[in-house]
Amino acid sequence: MKQIEGSKVTENIYYCSDGKYRWVYEFNMLKNPIILLTIWKILGIVALIILVFSFLIEVFDGNAAGWFTNYLLTPEVLIIPGILFGLSMIAYLIVAVIYGWKYIVLFEMDDNGVEHIQMQKQFKKAEGLTWLVAMAGLAAGNFTTAGAGMLAGSKNVSRTNFADVKKVKRKSRFHCIMLNEIIERNQLYADDADIEFVWNFVRKKCINASFSI
Repeated sequence: MKQIEGSKVTENIYYCSDGKYRWVYEFNMLKNPIILLTIWKILGIVALIILVFSFLIEVFDGNAAGWFTNYLLTPEVLIIPGILFGLSMIAYLIVAVIYGWKYIVLFEMDDNGVEHIQMQKQFKKAEGLTWLVAMAGLAAGNFTTAGAGMLAGSKNVSRTNFADVKKVKRKSRFHCIMLNEIIERNQLYADDADIEFVWNFVRKKCINASFSI
């Protein structure tokens, strides 16, 4: 693999000539369940919304007290959360198997924001590093290094602007930094050798956000 055209700022993060920091991260989806936990959190909010909505219906019908005794205090209240929990587990396991239990992502970060670029399922970390080299070469104007067709290696791209982030939460156990906007959510992953740099950078740039560890 050719050398990355940029300066190495940590063990795995490179600062490239276009002013962007780039790194590749890979984790085992079975050992690191951060994605599944995020899904459960979202589904929990959905279940709560459904619960509140059903209560409001009973309030308008004048049966608020009956809602507590006939629904909230009965085992039936667990049906919807149970279904959502079971479906999420099945879906997560299916996706994890398809991905070979590996989630590989390339990050591109500058002063304005960060892009989370998910690599396709057949990629290995070595290929992800080759992709990083290609992007760094493209940024430097070296189209030979960039190579043809490397952009096809991305599966899904999500962009977060630091100015729009309202809450930043660090989950060191899962090598994760969560960037929460009002509606949108993004997650940064980094190895132990790199996460402190990413955390400090994000803290400086997310001027409208609150922070927690």
